[in-house]
Amino acid sequence: GARLVNWLQDLFPEVAAALGIRLARGTAGGLLAGLRDRSLKRAAMNVVIGEGMRKRLLDLGVDSARVEVVHNWSDDERIRPLPAAENPLRGEWGLDGKFVVGYSGNLGRAHEHETLLAAADRLRGERNLVFLFIGGGASMDGLRAEAQARGIANLIFRPYQAVERLRESLGVPDVHLVVLRPEMEGLIVPSKFYGIAAAGRPTIFVGSSDGEIAGLLASGEAGLAVDQGDDAGLAGAILRLRDNPALRERMGQNARWLCEERFSRRAALKHWERVLSAASQG
Repeated sequence: GARLVNWLQDLFPEVAAALGIRLARGTAGGLLAGLRDRSLKRAAMNVVIGEGMRKRLLDLGVDSARVEVVHNWSDDERIRPLPAAENPLRGEWGLDGKFVVGYSGNLGRAHEHETLLAAADRLRGERNLVFLFIGGGASMDGLRAEAQARGIANLIFRPYQAVERLRESLGVPDVHLVVLRPEMEGLIVPSKFYGIAAAGRPTIFVGSSDGEIAGLLASGEAGLAVDQGDDAGLAGAILRLRDNPALRERMGQNARWLCEERFSRRAALKHWERVLSAASQG
């Protein structure tokens, strides 16, 4: 007698298939997708985390009345904008006086990094500009090894930070990078964007310039987007934000406003209350 509400963070087995996993493309993948689709169509509600994912479900034949978009969120009370001069991590990591381009979180199979590495190579002559990678993931060690092999020295790596220092670690970069392979649009939404917005920092998105995060950045004037593979465009976007502090500040403020108005924990919980109340009565 229970009512089923599915909460989709990623869309499997399509994610696995897009990453080239053979099993997900064969008979087993088709069987899993069929069972999954049956669950989606019979559920009282399916909650997805982006408009692209919503379209994917509608294309599968799921009734639009059974699909609701509830974006992921950030703890905007714990994570707040922190001026560089007040951030102890910048001093601890030797980044005082540097323009820091940051990547925070998992760097995995869904995240192409060659564009980032090529842009860092283009900018290796900018003495006060560094790329800071905080976190881990399937591709992080490979990125580090490739940078060393090519002699690209303007990359710094740090491990995941304790949650108590998340405000500080997200506040270290002057601008953050978010990446997603274009074939993953509608299957995954990079949740790291919401923490960046809470920290009041602009984002440069690398992937599909008409994708989910790119659209949020454009509509909210909270950052820039470049296509995957356009390392010259990425390098140009970084220099544009470095050389225009007023633009950087305005985009950061816009990002924080987006977080408070649309992607706060408070707003998300209210939305979830409405969804679950409707599902229980339907």
